[in-house]
Amino acid sequence: MAKSSPRTGEKIVMVVLFGAAATSVVVTIGIFLALLFPSINFFREINPIDFLTGTRWAPTFADASFGVVPLISGTFWTTLIGLSLAIPIGLASAVYLSEYAPQRIRKILKPVLEILAGIPSVVYGYFALFFVAPFILNDLLGINVGTFSVLSAGLVLGIMIIPTVASLSEDAMSAVPQALRQGSYALGANKMRTTLRVVFPAAISGITASIVLALSRAVGETMIVALAAGTRASVVNDPTDAGQTMTGFIAQTATGESTPGSLTYNTLFAVGLLLFLITLTINIIAGIIVRRIREEY
Repeated sequence: MAKSSPRTGEKIVMVVLFGAAATSVVVTIGIFLALLFPSINFFREINPIDFLTGTRWAPTFADASFGVVPLISGTFWTTLIGLSLAIPIGLASAVYLSEYAPQRIRKILKPVLEILAGIPSVVYGYFALFFVAPFILNDLLGINVGTFSVLSAGLVLGIMIIPTVASLSEDAMSAVPQALRQGSYALGANKMRTTLRVVFPAAISGITASIVLALSRAVGETMIVALAAGTRASVVNDPTDAGQTMTGFIAQTATGESTPGSLTYNTLFAVGLLLFLITLTINIIAGIIVRRIREEY
């Protein structure tokens, strides 16, 4: 029997899907090129080694210095603190929603949890600035922090990305075939052992993807760190210190006052390019890991 050719509707759908995929690739390349050319002009004046290893960041001062390590350290601290909060709470929420919550409760809790993802990040920033730092950290926990700190910014950043970890991990766990659970129960395992030894490993690729997505969002978040972390660009050695992140610098400097083509203007693109490459590297490494540990059913 001859193989039938695709219907006209299927061909149209395939073309539309291909166009969508190609558009995303073209946009990514366009973003890279938009960052690259001004960055080339920047590195014609500033040594790339000095840029990547210098510990003093003062691009607008009279005695300008362009060592990006302080911005990297601020980004590292806020991301680390955010993930330290979001990953355990997000995964615990996913386990409960997928394996323990009754259907009625799940239908209520999951939409409520996802509301957190819809709150504007600027609101989170003011929440960190006027509530977390003065009340939670100083008054309630007795941690001496100033108005600005990477600790308060990182904690609120973690709250913001909890829905990303929880929702995607819960979807991955819910997609695990019920037969695997039933086989585990038949061998005498209880619900907790089945969850930790069967469901969790089977969903590990989706869980890893959720963590990577949360990591990428934490690295690229702007308003929370711009408002709550501070504007002092110095190497952060303690989470109670104020610090500036790469995205915070871009948000606070890109005010339209920089002359296009000037060194200060090109600095924005150099930092943006570094941020782009860091995020791209994270996603490439995560993609390799996910492909190696992926389970298919």
